Amino acid sequence: MQENIVPEKTVQEKIVRENGVREISTSSVVGAAPEGALDPHSASQAVREMFTLIAPRYDLLNHVLSFNIDRMWWRRTARTFRNILLRPDARILDLCCGTGDMTFALSRQAGKSSAQILGADFSHAMLLRATAKSSSSQQNGSTPGWIEADALSLPFPGAHFDLVTSAFGFRNLADYDAGLREIVRVLRPGGESGILDFGEPKGVVGALYRIYFKQVLPRVGTLISGVPGPYSYLPASVERFPPPEEMLRRMRHAGFSEPTWTRYTLGIAGLYRGKKLAYRPSPRRCS
Repeated sequence: MQENIVPEKTVQEKIVRENGVREISTSSVVGAAPEGALDPHSASQAVREMFTLIAPRYDLLNHVLSFNIDRMWWRRTARTFRNILLRPDARILDLCCGTGDMTFALSRQAGKSSAQILGADFSHAMLLRATAKSSSSQQNGSTPGWIEADALSLPFPGAHFDLVTSAFGFRNLADYDAGLREIVRVLRPGGESGILDFGEPKGVVGALYRIYFKQVLPRVGTLISGVPGPYSYLPASVERFPPPEEMLRRMRHAGFSEPTWTRYTLGIAGLYRGKKLAYRPSPRRCS
């Protein structure tokens, strides 16, 4: 399938009007907003509680509800950063790692290289599942480490990682811009980031997808998990998440150079990719 890569320049081109150029209005969306959340702190708490409740059936539901396409998305994302993963001195952080599927995909792609791969999540229940999978299954690659940490306040020094990824977790942050700034902070100059998350396809495919996503998926998810709420939150959170054009603008503002979005599976998902500026040029002096 041909990739559809949307660079930041395209966003700028889309806002040219007959009366000149205007800037995209800043989105009022700060971050995730589960039902009942009144502020970023309560939103973060609600998200943590949701993932704690669904952790026991999380993997099964992911594979069933995505028809196993999620596995293909993880592998494709990991291949995108193969050049970094094969470097023996590379440090990689997988944010909002959940039960570790994206982390394991990165590890398999790294193979026998000595790259250091770390999965981080603020849900203790999800990390318990990740560590159990890590110890009970034979992973073909370097063994990842795990740390319980908040993506908005990471316990790492600045300029520490060569690659920071996040698969279907960034959308749940209580503050998207703060999350992007924190990723930039821990990336080394020239380091890269990949954020894989759901999108909203257009046309006939989009119409069919919305029927499934908003009506079928919540019912099946609730039936299998036995927990009402989280699988109604999922489609609402995707609808709330900034569209590619807005997300690219936010990435550039946070400090990413020439961010892009690559469409996966007709736009059902997509990969946001950005590189931290290797240096910030000094302003020119007037002669």
